[in-house]
Amino acid sequence: MTSASFSFTAINFPGATRTRANGLNDLGDIVGDYIDSSNVRHGYLLHQGSFTNFDPPGSIMTRGLAVNNLGVIGGRFVDTNNVSRSFLLDRGAFTVFDFPGATATVLQDLNDSGKIVGAYSDASGIFHGFVLNEGNFTTIDFPGAVATVAGGINDRGQIVGNYDDVSGITHGFLLSAGSFSTIDFPGALDLTAPSSITAKGEISGFYDDSNGMLHGFTLIAGNFGTVDFPGAFLTEAFRVNEAGQIVGIYNLAGQHGFLAAPNPIQKP
Repeated sequence: MTSASFSFTAINFPGATRTRANGLNDLGDIVGDYIDSSNVRHGYLLHQGSFTNFDPPGSIMTRGLAVNNLGVIGGRFVDTNNVSRSFLLDRGAFTVFDFPGATATVLQDLNDSGKIVGAYSDASGIFHGFVLNEGNFTTIDFPGAVATVAGGINDRGQIVGNYDDVSGITHGFLLSAGSFSTIDFPGALDLTAPSSITAKGEISGFYDDSNGMLHGFTLIAGNFGTVDFPGAFLTEAFRVNEAGQIVGIYNLAGQHGFLAAPNPIQKP
């Protein structure tokens, strides 16, 4: 287990009271959400240093959560009936979708072929993971779990996420070629939540330590590394791209987004 070396940049939407950085593609585009001075949450895209905000029609709360290399943005919003729904934003046009019969549909990620992963809540309030591919939904449930969330998908179709066991412990998982494997950060108290996987297999996410504090992590070739914004008392890593850059959030005099770029390895 290592503590990886990164250079961190804070991300704050102008005039916002809180900012999250949730999605990142290989081109460096970042999506997230922010809370304005009226305490309303909106989505944003950060492209080449410029912010653009967005809200699906009828939204009273918007989260931008993912962006692929084609520039398609995915997220979720709460409508005027207080129902959580999901959307895609492609070249200015919104497409809204819901898992059939669900009480809430929460997109988490999408890849370059348009496959979408996320979670939905059934009529009993239980969360299940899902994949949406060419208009067809497939449910994802970790065997024996009481709740499952599919958090990230790469262009090979591998999926990471988290599940709750019967004891209330949240574990991570990898679903690859139809087989599940569990991911637990060493020494985590009761939470390991992978949220992203690259085509090379690098995984990012967050975990809680023995004091219940949250830290980001990477998992590369079986080796865990920590990701902590300097001086912050909370760090969550959400998305990693093929260059190893990571976006997430940290708490230090408020909530902020961040971009972490891996430092070059110093040769002896």
